[in-house]
Amino acid sequence: MKIIVLAGGLSPERNVSLSSGTKIAQALRGLGHTVALVDMYFGLEDYPGLKVEELYGAPTPERWQKVDREAPDLEAVRAARRWEGKGDFGPGVLDLCRDGDIVFLALHGQCGEDGRVQAAFDLLGIPYTGSGYLGSAIAMDKDLTKRLVAHLVDTPDWQFADYTEKEVDSLTSRTPVPCVVKPVDSGSSIGVSIAQDKKALRAALVEGLKYGGRCVLERYVKGREIQVGILDGRALPAIEIIPRQGFYDYENKYQPGAAEEVCPAPITAEQAAEVGRKAQAVYAALGLGVYSRADFMLDEDGRFWFLEINTLPGMTPTSLMPQEAAAEGLDYPQLCQRIIDSSLRQQRKN
Repeated sequence: MKIIVLAGGLSPERNVSLSSGTKIAQALRGLGHTVALVDMYFGLEDYPGLKVEELYGAPTPERWQKVDREAPDLEAVRAARRWEGKGDFGPGVLDLCRDGDIVFLALHGQCGEDGRVQAAFDLLGIPYTGSGYLGSAIAMDKDLTKRLVAHLVDTPDWQFADYTEKEVDSLTSRTPVPCVVKPVDSGSSIGVSIAQDKKALRAALVEGLKYGGRCVLERYVKGREIQVGILDGRALPAIEIIPRQGFYDYENKYQPGAAEEVCPAPITAEQAAEVGRKAQAVYAALGLGVYSRADFMLDEDGRFWFLEINTLPGMTPTSLMPQEAAAEGLDYPQLCQRIIDSSLRQQRKN
């Protein structure tokens, strides 16, 4: 097959996406596919002198293989693009995507995981991997997701806030602590803070203005972090995340050795079945397809609390979904192939 792996883009998670895309492209080439890896935002700029059809088999830039400790400065990314065209699709990207049999979406975050790319591809008749535009858009919005699934699963009490700098003090005063402050439409724990007191809460809200001042303020649940992948509508073995220090933030997610990951999670068979059912319930309620990963906290009383669900889980060397698949005997290249096969079946149904 001719497969386009689309990565990067203009998102705080672009470096994670490039790492995912590099590993996916290498795995698919190892399976014998003809593969082109391209950064959605820079397009052919990364391959000077090459034509669209010459991108297949082009070597991947070495700098894409590792995830930096900090999220990228998006203003610097914008300034680095030489092409003067507008929009998030760089030069040659759409032509390349039209040329392939399917686009493997290795995008993460607001540029690619929020349904806009999926909608564009639907209109252009371009097959792609993962959930459709509507489920992707809903799952990207943490507030809307919780509203839709709160009757199906336990989820910590929360409020949505769309605030300005002038409203920080009043929002601080009326919000109970401890709480978790999360940008409403971001991933990889970018911009997430755990506020144990009012001073920390105010600082987190000020920091949140960098991400648009739209956030979810969620009651803090102390416990064990348990995550569950869904593949073809079926729950994979759960995984437990144990950060070496702090919580499972951006650095702990992507720096090797920063967190201990135990799969299958050391929970009872009954608990594993329960959290799997809860993940499946969220997946079905949002109308998701192919694969996803749901995040839970398991408190001291043995109660699972749903936090959020990701429609394009990370596929980097430290990512969780591949580890869960491996626990069922599905290696990384096989997982990539399953995602493609399932996505093509879904596209034919639609």
